[in-house]
Amino acid sequence: MAGVLNIHNFPLLHSVPGSRKTPKKSIPTIRATSETPTSSTSTSTSTSTSFTAPPNFEPPEPKRFAVRPDKTWDIIGASLALIFRLGTGVFVNGYSVSFVSKDAIPPDQYSLEVAGYKVKETSKLGPRPEKPIEIYEFEGCPFCRKVREIVAVLDLDVLFYPCPKNGPNFRPKVAQMGGKQQFPYMVDPNTGTAMYESDDIIKYLVQKYGDGSIPFTLSLGLLTTLTEGFAMIGRMGKGSSYTPSKLPPKPLELWAYEGSPFCKIVREVLVELELPHIFRSCARGSPKRQILFEKAGHFQAPYIEDPNTGVQMFESAEIVEYLKVTYAGS
Repeated sequence: MAGVLNIHNFPLLHSVPGSRKTPKKSIPTIRATSETPTSSTSTSTSTSTSFTAPPNFEPPEPKRFAVRPDKTWDIIGASLALIFRLGTGVFVNGYSVSFVSKDAIPPDQYSLEVAGYKVKETSKLGPRPEKPIEIYEFEGCPFCRKVREIVAVLDLDVLFYPCPKNGPNFRPKVAQMGGKQQFPYMVDPNTGTAMYESDDIIKYLVQKYGDGSIPFTLSLGLLTTLTEGFAMIGRMGKGSSYTPSKLPPKPLELWAYEGSPFCKIVREVLVELELPHIFRSCARGSPKRQILFEKAGHFQAPYIEDPNTGVQMFESAEIVEYLKVTYAGS
């Protein structure tokens, strides 16, 4: 229990500034080029490393609601967030559900089937940004989690630049752009707006891309921050510290949503390896579930697309292994 209650090593109650020293190494130039929600954004880096899929690699068959035995405790720990955060990040704004006959939804449309009925899910989306919002953050930060939750609620596409502790690339970039290493930090390439402070970012996003209202569970001040911190206890700081890695020339694409424990363990590794990724948020009620259903012939989250190797795959445990084999190491 001592490890669980070690507040000193777990950022529950404090903001997350970092060292302001300017590193001597060069910092990647970051450029967002997405013109549509389904196009890829690229990062320009100095790396000349080429990337290929692991030898004899074959994507696994998707298995709905299956947990690989060696990942059971990871999923249980990540699921604690659903309790502490009352499911925030699971549903898109204005989510509603109804049960209809099997014939009411054609087979080429995504839907769940329950007891001989199909589940019709709808939501209410605000204006859509032309380019993905850019957010610099890391997993083990309660303030960053608040922003990721509103991303799920608003069903936004985001280009995440992971900033784990001791990360050599994007933490220094934030200091260059905003004057300090503090997270989260948001850049909206659609309006030229850039800002720190999670509450300010949430207010901006709901006003610009939502209906202007902040969800109740994100409007409770200190209580929100406390429960965001408690939500991460089961992961014991995963997704917070840098693991040496090779930075790819193009960001990966991850179809996922904040409320899913399966998506969580993949995001943690992406952050630890400091891998930029376009996050296709697809919480319940998201129309992007249909897009992925058409693209892959199946909907399940997480789903990753790696333009650097051509790999496309479901299954969180196997995605984690793939990322480590392909990108870990200096």
